[in-house]
Amino acid sequence: MELYERLSQKAEVRPDRFAIPFEDIKNRIHLQLIEDLGRQLFNTEIDPLTLRVRVKEELHERLQQESGISGEDRERIAEELTADILGHGPLERLLADDTVTEIMVNGPYDVWVERAGRLHKTPVRFTDDGHLRRIISKMVAQVGRRIDESSPMVDARLPDGSRINATIPPLSLSGPLLTIRKFGTQRLDMNALVKRAALTPETADLLGRCVQARLNILISGGTGSGKTTMLNALSASIPDGERIITIEDAAELYLSQRHVLRLEARPTNIEGEGEITIRDLVRNSLRMRPDRIVIGEVRGTEALDMLQAMNTGHDGSLSTLHANSPRDALARLETMVMMGGYDLPLRAVREQIASAIDMLIQIERMNDGSRRVVAITEVQRMESDVITLQDLYTFQVDAVSATNQIVGSLKGSGLRPSFLPKFAKRGVELPPDLKAAHQPELASAGNGRG
Repeated sequence: MELYERLSQKAEVRPDRFAIPFEDIKNRIHLQLIEDLGRQLFNTEIDPLTLRVRVKEELHERLQQESGISGEDRERIAEELTADILGHGPLERLLADDTVTEIMVNGPYDVWVERAGRLHKTPVRFTDDGHLRRIISKMVAQVGRRIDESSPMVDARLPDGSRINATIPPLSLSGPLLTIRKFGTQRLDMNALVKRAALTPETADLLGRCVQARLNILISGGTGSGKTTMLNALSASIPDGERIITIEDAAELYLSQRHVLRLEARPTNIEGEGEITIRDLVRNSLRMRPDRIVIGEVRGTEALDMLQAMNTGHDGSLSTLHANSPRDALARLETMVMMGGYDLPLRAVREQIASAIDMLIQIERMNDGSRRVVAITEVQRMESDVITLQDLYTFQVDAVSATNQIVGSLKGSGLRPSFLPKFAKRGVELPPDLKAAHQPELASAGNGRG
């Protein structure tokens, strides 16, 4: 009975133990090769093609010494081990798949991906916890970080821009955990967002003109809703002659303008020193004569510095934050300002926000996996102790198809925006729909002054 229980426990720990052919051979050869080649695998001066050829030659030599393996199996094992040693092992084909936007590894035997906003379980497996730990260590080593029992959590960016988060025991009770948010090779502009029904042509045109008119715009939404994608698309409307400074925790913005300076925060080193925060970068950027400041995401005490920059001549700033609605976005902004430890009256904080922010763009990931702009909201003046918001466009659901696809679009409220004087000041024409809607009102106002 005791023997049966021990065997059952072992099977639970490693459910795919016998589903992976030649597991012991691959694990042994992998460790031998890592030990023999050592630092050559991380030497950037060695030509990658030369290194790959050498690794494959070493693998074939070792596999020739193993009996009971066919030529086809030897070739397959060599390819898999090459991917482990030089690439990212079983994750290699998922990283190469452009349809995959996120990879979630919940231990060595449970790997999920996100495609088109939906989660899908994959047949990808690692040999064991040690195999997954080796792949994680290789990933973080590429960017000069390390992960071990003394530092069991790491948040980093891969050379291609993808973001990774890894957590290992003792913090994780489910084995090593890895989440990779892939950096898309395709840059989505406003036209692409319109084709994907994230925006209507009229709202895309309006937002582009708002950027040209130097409105301060905040993009809010949940995790994975497409905030950074929208920020990238909006940034394309910034005139080419302006000096732009981007500030990010992990660099994801790629602006095509000629005069762009990219700053990235730095985490603490192994000794727990050397951290450079977003707030430090925002303060430093004000001394760099920026025309525009684009902050990848505001999430802490840098909120106050951002608001002050917007209120002291740095119009046209763009940023994102996590929030479920435009009203929640303002509440979060208030909280982040208060996190700075300054003893500011709440009304003073709200006055700063109302004076600095012109527009909020709310993005949401729908139940069908699509990412849509659900509200374009103008931030108006203070009334009593409350910031007044005015929805210019809101998303309305027209129907839900049999396949659970949401059919709907942004509908205009017909209200007159109060930021129109900024359009006139910058010489930016009104969008055709707003111009047609407010032409009679403008004409009558002009007659009255005459």
